[in-house]
Amino acid sequence: MNRYTVAVLVRNQFGVLNRVTSMFRRRQFNISALTVSETETSELSRITVVFSGDAIEKQQLINQLYKLPDVCSIKEFNDDNSISCELLLIKMLNDPDSRGDIQSAADAFGAITVDYSKDTIILQLTDSSRKIDDFINLMRDYTILEICRTGSVSLEKGSTTIRQTINL
Repeated sequence: MNRYTVAVLVRNQFGVLNRVTSMFRRRQFNISALTVSETETSELSRITVVFSGDAIEKQQLINQLYKLPDVCSIKEFNDDNSISCELLLIKMLNDPDSRGDIQSAADAFGAITVDYSKDTIILQLTDSSRKIDDFINLMRDYTILEICRTGSVSLEKGSTTIRQTINL
């Protein structure tokens, strides 16, 4: 199975997210990350979906998404044509025996401490999904209390924007 990242530019209307994600469900794609936000205008929202599946089925899905009335544009991303990242917040037990190791790992990955208390440390890391996975795996040697990830966000490199390919 291949992994895909697709951005869908939609009209900012009630129920649009449900209609878009239902299309993935009906086609039996497993969504591994989903982010949604308004764009530079409040009239449009951007839905970024990371999912796994077959290439032919993915193309059929995109063709079906274009048929939804609120879908304006769709852009598929890969490592060559885009910049992608996600945000991780991870709450660790602040154990004196592991505190130095946790901080060393955080420094090596470029994570910053955003909250520090007697009992817990909250670290923030913004990077690629793979780097975040690697960081979480390293932290599993210590006591992870809680994890929150945003899911991937992506923009195409260069001067082209998703709005330049609007399909209205």
